[in-house]
Amino acid sequence: MLDLFYFLGVLLPLSGITLGQKHDAVRVVVTEGSAAVLPASLKPHKNIERDVFDWKKVGQGDETQHEVFLYDASPQYINGRSGQSPQFKGRVSHFPGELKHGTASILIRNSKVSDSGNYTCYFPRLQPPLMFYVELVVDPVYRDRSEEIPGEHVGTKRCVLQITFPAGRSGVKSAVLFQNLCSSGRTVLENILNAEEAQVSETGGKYNVALQTTVTKTGHYHCVVTQETINHVSAAQTFTHVSGASPEPYIRTLNATEDWTLLQCEVRGAFPEPLLQWKDSSRNILNAEEAQVSETGGKYNVALQTTVTKTGHYHCVVTQETINHVSAAQTFTHVSDKVCEDSSTKVAIAVNVSLVVGVLTVIAVLAVLVYLKRMEIRHNKGSRLQENGSVPSGQQLMPGNV
Repeated sequence: MLDLFYFLGVLLPLSGITLGQKHDAVRVVVTEGSAAVLPASLKPHKNIERDVFDWKKVGQGDETQHEVFLYDASPQYINGRSGQSPQFKGRVSHFPGELKHGTASILIRNSKVSDSGNYTCYFPRLQPPLMFYVELVVDPVYRDRSEEIPGEHVGTKRCVLQITFPAGRSGVKSAVLFQNLCSSGRTVLENILNAEEAQVSETGGKYNVALQTTVTKTGHYHCVVTQETINHVSAAQTFTHVSGASPEPYIRTLNATEDWTLLQCEVRGAFPEPLLQWKDSSRNILNAEEAQVSETGGKYNVALQTTVTKTGHYHCVVTQETINHVSAAQTFTHVSDKVCEDSSTKVAIAVNVSLVVGVLTVIAVLAVLVYLKRMEIRHNKGSRLQENGSVPSGQQLMPGNV
């Protein structure tokens, strides 16, 4: 897998490099902690499984040579061979599967800033001997380098609201910042706090730095020490409880019917006096009764009630403006739907009654029309009989008609 990674990610992009010329050094840039591949490949390809190649790091002034990796037909430093520089011990390997293709590249794992520099790969048995040149640049990252810095000592914490960090590391002055870490779900927000001017003193080329800040909210606070010139960052954390800051409000249901629910929000032992507000899920402020406030020992107990008539989420928000403190609690309230059902039933009954009345009215009108039509038919029939001189059967003759 490593051979394939090298072949696809390194050999192909570098296939156009002219090798064996002193001034044609390949430049490799990696991030501290990642793996660095130093490329060297013969062209045309030649099997070098039986050859010798030697990787060295060039020291200052091109005088000091640090042994990095030596391949001699089989024995290598990774197989117990002696002579490798301690700086590279256990971190360097080659690509055995690529030797038959003329590849003498090496992999340096967990790269360090100190690995930056010029490297050579020498083939002493080739005719003529061949030398590859590679410049490695390891870009540093900010991290805690306490174990790497001689004389490093841990910062001390004087009290809850004042933290002192003697920086004295290798004579490098530190930049000290106070940060407040606020968690929001899985997101971490770092806000730099306002602080007084740093108190700096120097003794024997080392610095002592103290930075003070005043906090008004209960929470976790971090003092972060940064030394850019050596890419060093360290930090200490403290939890500070601001006395009097309102705790989380407590919500409870006092009463409930089919039509409404009475909610109460309560805060105890708060200072300064907090403002309580009820809000719905859309953050609209709800009408509420007058807050019930009592004071004991300079601290306030506050209760606020509201009546809701709809099912939903409701929030009690507590605000203390003088100390910029806000806290909140949430509850879900279910109001019975019977009121809606009763209304629907009444509407349905009204509709049904209207339909019945309408039907009866239509029937009555039709009955009247039918009756009138029948009367009209009888009247017309009687008129025709009289015109013909006939008397309807059953009619008696009256005297004077003979």
